[in-house]
Amino acid sequence: MVAAPLSSELIARFAAITGPAHALVEDKDIAPYLVESRGLYHGTSPLVLRPGSVAEVSAILALATERRTAIVPQGGNTGHVGGSVPREGAADVVLSLSRLNRIRDVDPVGNVIVADGGTVLADIQKAAEDVDRLFPLSLGSEGSCQIGGNLSTNAGGTAVLAYGNMRQLCLGLEVVLPTGEVWNGLRRLRKDNTGYDLRDLFIGAEGSLGVITGAVLKLFPRPLGHEVAFAGLRSVKDALTLFERAASRCGPALTGFELMPRLGVDFTTRHIPGVRDPLATRHDWYVLIDISTSDAADTAGRMMEALLSESIEAGLVENAVIASNEDQRKALWHMRESMSPAQKPEGGSIKHDVSVPVSSIPDFMAEADAAVMAAIPGARICSFGHMGDGNIHYNISQPVGADKQAFLDRWREINHLVHGIVLNYNGSISAEHGIGQLKRDELAAVRTPIEMDLMYRVKRAFDPAGIMNPGKVVAI
Repeated sequence: MVAAPLSSELIARFAAITGPAHALVEDKDIAPYLVESRGLYHGTSPLVLRPGSVAEVSAILALATERRTAIVPQGGNTGHVGGSVPREGAADVVLSLSRLNRIRDVDPVGNVIVADGGTVLADIQKAAEDVDRLFPLSLGSEGSCQIGGNLSTNAGGTAVLAYGNMRQLCLGLEVVLPTGEVWNGLRRLRKDNTGYDLRDLFIGAEGSLGVITGAVLKLFPRPLGHEVAFAGLRSVKDALTLFERAASRCGPALTGFELMPRLGVDFTTRHIPGVRDPLATRHDWYVLIDISTSDAADTAGRMMEALLSESIEAGLVENAVIASNEDQRKALWHMRESMSPAQKPEGGSIKHDVSVPVSSIPDFMAEADAAVMAAIPGARICSFGHMGDGNIHYNISQPVGADKQAFLDRWREINHLVHGIVLNYNGSISAEHGIGQLKRDELAAVRTPIEMDLMYRVKRAFDPAGIMNPGKVVAI
């Protein structure tokens, strides 16, 4: 750990690179950069640098390697695993990408957009929309998260089912290496078989190998037809059967299939302003179905109506509603995206971002529910997420009236319990949030020794001085 204070001379050298106005040294200015979105991690830092060019990022990293100064790249700081905040008690320098926010080019013919790493996701979406194209990554934090962070965590979001995660949405990268060297890999090619794919090393690396300063991203034609429905069901097993039907009937037009429990609907309607229960009757489980089509405006509607009518007739769906306009579609998605923050007013919440094979979801959830309830009687399990790609946010709210801190003190114990069940189903303990600080130690327990050794070799090759986001993912 780099715990020694930074000298005033070194701070001055860093500040000279960005200019004093973009080198934050006052506690009140630094404070927002030290806490991750869930409040689990509170770091310390003597300096926040806000470079305005790739050349400035290069100079900062070259100096950091020279002086063995730890650097924590930070985008919108919307992560959940402590990957974008400095370590507590260390002298890590935060490198904020927020000023690197330029959209460099939009090519609707080639269906690509080129943007700085600090560009906010919503701005990428808007730039695509302005040329009648779609950038499909959609997250609850899209108004503040940045594309470099999305790439560094290989973000998935709500449309992975149809479009893939960030690894599939990226064609090329520009990366500043810890030495200050700049790799310009901003290729727009969809086929390039010339040696190792360096791009994929940096996607999902959480800033531990270099700083993503630019990206070439894929665009898609905007759908002509779009329908969103909300359906009530008896069980997770029925939801899986409905997903099979939807996938068979709709094929690639099925862009979203989200699973939600009754408890999650109760939380959102209770705590999120403007959220209402879409159905007049209560159900144990719900799914949100999103269908997008490009051939004709009415194709999606016909698909959705046929899917739901057949499923209701078969006794699979108990009740359903189809959004009649864009505002209603947004309202249904808002309910789903609000499910995690809606847990906060209910007290402590122990969270898991896991994935299992889609066909194993009902069995996994039944086994995990039983184990958690045996460990914490009265626990309120709020498991929801991207059923179509197997990613479940298996969250547990404290029992009513329980002591919040005593409940949260069992975080590691319950993580270990749930993750053990996940691994029994050949799943993953991190589906889309990354490793960061939260799961770093657990990573070595779930990956084979050869996998860990290969990760360490990559880390040492790219960052022999160990300055890049130390203490995250793997530590050297």
